[in-house]
Amino acid sequence: MKTAIVTGTSGNLGQAVVKKYLTENFAVEGIGSLSIDSPYYHTVAVNLSDEIAAGEWIQSVISKHATIDVAVLTVGGFAMDDIAHTNSSAIAKQYQLNFETAYNVARPVFDQMMKQGSGRIFLIGSKAGLNMKNSKGMVAYGLSKSLLFRLSELMNDEAAGTGVKTVVIVPSTIDTPQNRAAMPGADFSKWQTPEFIANTIFTLSSSVISNESVVVL
Repeated sequence: MKTAIVTGTSGNLGQAVVKKYLTENFAVEGIGSLSIDSPYYHTVAVNLSDEIAAGEWIQSVISKHATIDVAVLTVGGFAMDDIAHTNSSAIAKQYQLNFETAYNVARPVFDQMMKQGSGRIFLIGSKAGLNMKNSKGMVAYGLSKSLLFRLSELMNDEAAGTGVKTVVIVPSTIDTPQNRAAMPGADFSKWQTPEFIANTIFTLSSSVISNESVVVL
């Protein structure tokens, strides 16, 4: 049985990803509060801003399953403000939420996948991080998300010629109860469901020929 790890299982996207991989007969190890009655699912609470704690969790997963085939890292946060109102503390907070929580998991997972010679890591980017022109009014968020694209480039360069691939998923607005409440006048039909994004991630993780490193949905 293949193994997937999912961070942020308390969130809408994380929940959808967990359910998709369980449906596809993966053993799933999660970080978050999502409770599912399945012998193939296990979740714990770990502070992913703590590099040591994150690394210990990854080692526990490796000890249990021997390999990690897929990692989907959905933890993150959002903040609005222009340059004039964005101080270094605001940037540090978004850096911690959107980059550190991903890097502290991605690094040991990448190391394990390189030893295996195979694996897929999925980072959740944003259009603000993809192009700084889209970061107007959300400076700290855009800067922090932009680092995920650079991390993916570094990992893919180091893993060139192996079966290890890092992909940044760039969704449009995700159709969640929280987003609907925040933007009641929006056209929800143009939004993407967490299930659609989860299905896309699974399809990419199961393809041995996909060379895409950034996927804009």
